Amino acid sequence: MDKLKQTRERITKLKKELKAIIVAHNYQRPEVQDIADFTGDSLELARRCIGVEAETIVFCGVRFMAETAAILNPASTVLLSRPDAGCPLANMIDINSLRQWKHRYPEAAVVAYVNTTAAIKAESDICCTSANGVEAVNAVPGEEILFIPDRNLGHYVSTKTSKRVILYPGFCYVHDRITVEEVMLAKQCYPQARVLVHPECRPEVIDLADAALSTSQMLRYARESNHKLFLIGTEEGMLYPLGKQNPEKEFHIITSNFICTDMKKTTLETITEAMKTRDNVVTVPEEIRARAKQAIDRMLAIA
Repeated sequence: MDKLKQTRERITKLKKELKAIIVAHNYQRPEVQDIADFTGDSLELARRCIGVEAETIVFCGVRFMAETAAILNPASTVLLSRPDAGCPLANMIDINSLRQWKHRYPEAAVVAYVNTTAAIKAESDICCTSANGVEAVNAVPGEEILFIPDRNLGHYVSTKTSKRVILYPGFCYVHDRITVEEVMLAKQCYPQARVLVHPECRPEVIDLADAALSTSQMLRYARESNHKLFLIGTEEGMLYPLGKQNPEKEFHIITSNFICTDMKKTTLETITEAMKTRDNVVTVPEEIRARAKQAIDRMLAIA
C-alpha cells in the first residue's frame, strides 16, 4: 500500500474516532481539498460550520478561520490543522490600533473583513467577506464606514456604494504584490482569456480584469460562462477546484508567485498529527466569542 493511501485511511479512521468533519479553504493543497468534507471560501465555510453535527471540526486553513468556526460552534472542538498557520493581513490590526481609529472616526460603523482575529470582530459592527463586502457596508446604519483591515478590498467596496468608506492601511501580501505589468503580460500570452481577479488586488489591477470575485464567485463564474480560457488572479490553490469542476476549460495563474505560505503549511501529515494529538485546539473566550458572533451573525443575515 502506498504512503498516500495509508495516510488517507489513517485520517478516515481518526475522523470516525473523533466524530469529526474536515473543512478546507479553496487555497489548500489539492490532496487536502480532496479529503475534506466541505471546501469553500470564508463565507461558505462559515455557513457550513453552523450547527454541524460533529464533535470535532478539523479546519484546514488559517487561524482566523478556525476561530470563526469556534465562535459559531462553541459545543464542538475545533482543531487547526497546523498551529502556526496564521494570516499576515489579520495581524496588521490589533485592538489598540482599532480603538484609535474608532476614536478618530466616532460616527463610523466598523465593517471588519472576516480576515481578522476574534478580538477584532468583537469590536466591530458587522463582518464581511470578499463575496459580500458591498452588502455588509450597505446593511449598517449611517453614511460613514471604517473598513478594516484590507485597503484594497475596502477600495473595491467603496466603488460600489454611495457611503464614505475610510480605509485602514492593511493588505494581503499575496494579492497586493501582483502588478499591472504582470497582468498585461499574461493578457498578451492569452489574449482571448477572461481575466478574473480577487478584490484584495490593487485597484489598478482590478481595472484590467473582467471581474473581481471571491473564490466561490470565481467558481460560479467559470461554471456558468461560455468562455473556455481564463486568467486567474488569486492564490494558486484555486486552479485545482476550477480545473476539477470545469475539465473542459483552461485556467492559468496570472503570475507564478501567487502563493500563500501559511495556507500551504497544511499537509495530510499535519492533519493526521492534529487529529492524533488533539493539541491544536482553537478556543475563543466567551466574552469575546459572544460579541464576535453578533458581528458574524449580522453578516450571515444579509448573505
